[in-house]
Amino acid sequence: MASQGKKLINDPNDVVTEYIEGLVATYPGLQYLDGFPQIKVVLQANVSPSTFDKVAVISGGGAGHEPAHAGYVGPGMLTAAVSGDVFASPPVDSILAAIRAVTGSKGCVLIVTNYTGDRLNFGLAVEQAKSEGYIIEMVIVGDDCALPLRRGIVGRRGLAGTVLVNKVAGAAAAAGLPVTEVVAEAKHAAELVGTMGVALSVCTLPGQPTSGRLGTDKMELGLGIHGEAGAAVVDLQPVDLVVSHVLNQILVNEAAYVPITGGSNVVLMINGLGATPLMELMIAARKAVRELQGVHGLAVDRVYTGSFMTSLDMAGFSITVIKSEQAILDRLDAPTKAPCWPVGTKASVGVRPPVKVPVPLNPSSSRNSEIVSRPPVLTKYGFILEAAIEAAAKEVVSMKDCLNEWDTKVGDGDCGTTMERGATAVIEDTKNRYPLNDAAETLYEMTTTIRSVMGGTSGILYAIICQAAYTILKGHSEPTPREWANALAASIDAVSKYGGAHAGYRTMLDALIPASNTLNERLDAGDNPVTAFVTSAEAAMIGADSTKNMRAQAGRSSYISPDLLVSVPDPGAMAAASWYKAAALSVASNLKP
Repeated sequence: MASQGKKLINDPNDVVTEYIEGLVATYPGLQYLDGFPQIKVVLQANVSPSTFDKVAVISGGGAGHEPAHAGYVGPGMLTAAVSGDVFASPPVDSILAAIRAVTGSKGCVLIVTNYTGDRLNFGLAVEQAKSEGYIIEMVIVGDDCALPLRRGIVGRRGLAGTVLVNKVAGAAAAAGLPVTEVVAEAKHAAELVGTMGVALSVCTLPGQPTSGRLGTDKMELGLGIHGEAGAAVVDLQPVDLVVSHVLNQILVNEAAYVPITGGSNVVLMINGLGATPLMELMIAARKAVRELQGVHGLAVDRVYTGSFMTSLDMAGFSITVIKSEQAILDRLDAPTKAPCWPVGTKASVGVRPPVKVPVPLNPSSSRNSEIVSRPPVLTKYGFILEAAIEAAAKEVVSMKDCLNEWDTKVGDGDCGTTMERGATAVIEDTKNRYPLNDAAETLYEMTTTIRSVMGGTSGILYAIICQAAYTILKGHSEPTPREWANALAASIDAVSKYGGAHAGYRTMLDALIPASNTLNERLDAGDNPVTAFVTSAEAAMIGADSTKNMRAQAGRSSYISPDLLVSVPDPGAMAAASWYKAAALSVASNLKP
């Protein structure tokens, strides 16, 4: 049975009017007509038909596609936007109200997406406005490339490419062109643009149950912006494959949706459908630019990435490509005060600088010119050190899933993944980069490895541990057990100093502090160093396990209710105790007391 969709709303019947009120409160350059709830029109502030000396450009449609279309109202783009209820075409009276509110002697152009309801309602409004004496024309945008060119009398659906057509028309009108030329530019732009969408989920309408049409392992190609079924439901694929498929459908399809061939220049729009993180949109943009340039032989003049025409909370994106003739670029680059049109996308004068630049090095460090590598022959000490490092790192790798499971309950769920990333890099660098016959310098290089590949708090803490230990051991290629004990104590002090944690805070220190204390106690008592190391490892495991009963006072666990932490050990402490024990057992097996 479908569950009720969760929304941060009041009455589902009021979502559109309350959205408009919030939009206008946010942007002082916007107003709305006082005709709620039937008439929902946003217009440029202080525009009067008696004084407005430009062609008015109006667009609109059902709500649920925000920021389209009201977010594009502003000088240089739309003069007004008409909204219906969610996914419902606005009624004729609302469209007429918008026309009457902003259209002066220069006339009006309506930009309409190719859906039957929109064509009929806007079309009737046009006929009525003409009978009232208005100079008015309508441009239909059908940029969908997922469906055949004609489906009966319906044709291609209007998608995110409409936003680009709105910008072209608005800029043409702002430049003072007459109605006929604004219409000509808008129609031409509509002929050059193609769009296709991909979704991972179906959107949920306010007050309606959540649809289970798409399973967790499925995705839908070519669906419409109202959640209507697309061209195909397929297994979930990596985004690079999805982007390649979509671009092929737009550019290579035998239907010839757009007049774009190799050698052309294009503008690219990656449009989020409502619930897609910007990170995922940028990943898609990365692939799309490379694909357009490398596979299709196109020059990419502009890239717009963001959410421009959504479908409520649908997870997915659409890709829009428009042939970028110079006139199109001039209109897209023209200034506008529309609040939701992307800024900062115009190319700089001249050749674009390289996207990658070298990482600056520390000019005072002599290490920059040194080539660090594994010794061709290991000493006995180097062999034992290598075995201990590999044993510790492999133990961390084996614990990935377990650490993630614990961290899902008490943190953000990525402890195992982060630790595995660092451990895997350490294993790889042990094979060819670490100067293993020098323990101190090996620690220094491990700092570099960890700092380079491990993100988050864990990464920097382990870098601090290695760096602090190196500071103590510097100049000692084969440290004594006591020097190792001193290095461990220094590492703990550094973590405590910079991280703020102490014993009992439910962190990795609850494993390392007992280990350090026990190691020093056993060495002071005259125990064999290997035995002392193994005994301290047991203390580390006991300390880590004791975190089950501790109240978190550091890290993300400190934000979680203590009741949820009971019986779950701290993942960081368990990881530290485990690699420490693995290293101790490795030394014990290779260096019998």
